[in-house]
Amino acid sequence: MAKTKKEKAPKKEAKPVVIETPAQRLSGIIKTCRNIMRKDKGMNGDGDRLPMLTWIMFLKFLDDNENLQEVNAQLEGKKYKSAIAEPYRWRDWAKDKNLTGDDLLSFVNNEKIKLADGKERTGLFYYLRALQSETGAERKDVIATVFKGVTNRMINGYLLRDIINKIDEIHFTSNEELNSLSHLYESILKEMRDASGDAGEFYTPRPVVRFMVEMLDPKIGETVLDPACGTGGFLVEAFEHLKKQAKTVEHKKLLQEKSIIGGEAKPLPYLLSQMNLLLHGLNYPNIDSGNSLRVPLNDIGDNQRVDIVLANPPFGGEEEKGILNNFPDDKQTAETTLLFLQLIMRKLKKKKPNQEGGRAAIVVPNNTLFADGVVARVKKQLIDDFNLHTIVRLGEGVFAPYTDIPCNLLFFEAGEPTKEIWYYEVQPPTDRKKYSKTRPIQQEEFLDVKKWWNNRKGNDNAWKVKRKDVLLTDEDGKLLNVNLDLKNPNKKSEFEYEEPSVLVNSILEKEKTIVKLMKEIESEINIEQVTK
Repeated sequence: MAKTKKEKAPKKEAKPVVIETPAQRLSGIIKTCRNIMRKDKGMNGDGDRLPMLTWIMFLKFLDDNENLQEVNAQLEGKKYKSAIAEPYRWRDWAKDKNLTGDDLLSFVNNEKIKLADGKERTGLFYYLRALQSETGAERKDVIATVFKGVTNRMINGYLLRDIINKIDEIHFTSNEELNSLSHLYESILKEMRDASGDAGEFYTPRPVVRFMVEMLDPKIGETVLDPACGTGGFLVEAFEHLKKQAKTVEHKKLLQEKSIIGGEAKPLPYLLSQMNLLLHGLNYPNIDSGNSLRVPLNDIGDNQRVDIVLANPPFGGEEEKGILNNFPDDKQTAETTLLFLQLIMRKLKKKKPNQEGGRAAIVVPNNTLFADGVVARVKKQLIDDFNLHTIVRLGEGVFAPYTDIPCNLLFFEAGEPTKEIWYYEVQPPTDRKKYSKTRPIQQEEFLDVKKWWNNRKGNDNAWKVKRKDVLLTDEDGKLLNVNLDLKNPNKKSEFEYEEPSVLVNSILEKEKTIVKLMKEIESEINIEQVTK
């Protein structure tokens, strides 16, 4: 038989080359870092992992930024002095692959260390915490404040080296990578709301934040303050809103230097807010690391007032006696929300002939609307000195999983007293009664209220009340309460709720009936005993 030619195997088709996007590459780096951290026995959940990731990225970001500024200075024939000196710059120690294991831990953690040259030096964290500028308001001071609240929780120096090597792959000088990383970082912050510890205190759902910023509509040249900024959500959103308007060199300078102000007393959220703002392009975040309530209200002058305040003050917190003394005697309360509300009113610019009054949007829990006593006096000041023009009512579960308590957004501005208040009730989708962690509020659910905002008319979700409708007084005209917890008159419900005074009278009538019945029963029992 003739030999047949050996048939050639069909050529395999070449696999298409998949090119990673910057977002995919960065996501892979962060995912790898988090997986490495999970192997370290010193780490306990994302509540530990995110701060670790943040301080390492913080130092890489600073070094990339200073490298860029140094190059620009050289091109202009100028000298540039780095905020961090050798050998503490990222390029000095983080790129040294031989610095690992216990030696790396010692360099990061210890007060005193010996380097390869045999000289004794201060350890990294101790050096960074001791940084200080001549003015006390420069990048050195920000770095020192950040690292006063930072600790290294990793106990395996080899794993720490792996993390540093991965973060070194991030290019903070690339606008495309910075943009991708800023969104990625925000998603990690969102995940952190479920982590252990007190992370939930400083997370506000992004749709709520964006709505509040859009309705206040900050303009270039205006100052925006969040005195309890947490991870910086409101400030980041305001910065992004203003960035779209910054077309000139002068505008960009205003945006960078005088537009965004924050306050955050807790070390962890302070660090996170710094990183969050840096990643979004604010070169020198102006975040005060002290308690915003520490200054007596009367000491806050016109030069410390701002155009806009956006805030979600801590709910249910308590302040020490020394802080309470900073407030008027008849408005002192341990309830943090009420103290911040007073601070915000004080910080808003007064309306003048050549100056518009400041405006604010803040989140408050439901009980603030109906509580009396000190709360009523603070609310009376609010409607007397400010125009509380809008209350947006949010349903249950918007702030899940921290609380199911319904919350409200108060919009007010300085200049005139309140004459009428518009209410708008944001309803959850028809397929559910409330929001939850797995089914959170979405941006689309604010579309109707946005359309209504500048062309206000009553509808199923919107209604208006006069000032007199919220003032509750006794027969002598003495103020009992400022009740802002008014129900939607257009909402049909299977339950009908009465006004508090009607409810009280109804309960008293029922008590009288019960007492009368008890006497009748007692009388019957006595008669029975006598007849027996």
